[in-house]
Amino acid sequence: MVPLRPTAPVTRPRVTVVIPALNEAKNLEHVLPALPGDLFEVILVDGASLDGTVETAQRLRPDVRVVHQTRSGKGNALACGFAASRGDIIVMLDADGSADPQEIPRFVDALLGGADFAKGSRRLEGGGSADITRVRSAGNRLLSRLVNHMCESDYTDLCYGYNAFWASTCLPVLGLNWRSPPTTGDGRLWGDGFEIETLIHMRIARAGLRVVEVPSYERPRLHGVSNLNAPRDGMRVLRTILIEGSRARPSGAQRLAQQHDRQRQAQQWPARPQRRPASHKPVQLGSSAIYDEPAFEARRRSVGRS
Repeated sequence: MVPLRPTAPVTRPRVTVVIPALNEAKNLEHVLPALPGDLFEVILVDGASLDGTVETAQRLRPDVRVVHQTRSGKGNALACGFAASRGDIIVMLDADGSADPQEIPRFVDALLGGADFAKGSRRLEGGGSADITRVRSAGNRLLSRLVNHMCESDYTDLCYGYNAFWASTCLPVLGLNWRSPPTTGDGRLWGDGFEIETLIHMRIARAGLRVVEVPSYERPRLHGVSNLNAPRDGMRVLRTILIEGSRARPSGAQRLAQQHDRQRQAQQWPARPQRRPASHKPVQLGSSAIYDEPAFEARRRSVGRS
């Protein structure tokens, strides 16, 4: 990781905040009003909520863009939100109130300072957590060391999901699948669950992208009960590490070419108009199952995220 550095004034990019949510109406009452006022768009990805999550979001923020996820799980929700995004920068924000929306400018400043990916960390000075247990903290440290060894990275807080990144640089690297229909069983595909943060962090590291860690403070969930199951999801994370870690790392020549491309993009950024570069157009979702209302309503009555 590299330290944050002061940035010169530049044209501000368009910032999209993606919020995955399942039955988070009470928490959105606190989260949405706390968002910075200069965001380009806010995307709420709903997982077939039954408590009025969508209606609450639309009441609090009439300009919110609502996307219905194609399968179940936090990972699929994020993939759907990323695909719908039209911003230059994407911020991942939980709906439960544990992450402070007022920290978003820190992440944006890190990206403007030259980072490809701004990674939140509760372990840096200025960060912390009022929510993580000793067992989860110990597991997080162990998994972070394992990933750092396999990916030659320097993550201090692998399993923390408050992140921001340049869409045009990172989305092709992540390669997340939002289009495929649900499978048998729990309906999830690879990366659809809470392992999504680990998958993202490993693919970013193995691509040789520049990561800057940003101190972040995690608060307790405001209302409701988390869908996280530490033993079950911990095993999914470990499986993710083993599978993603076995994939071939880009060659030195490939990483050098990627670095040159990123440097060229960074030099061009201050003069960019405030729109996504033509070489990376946003994915069009119009006719997909995300907006298939009859199918969504049927699933809403029978399917929840485990």
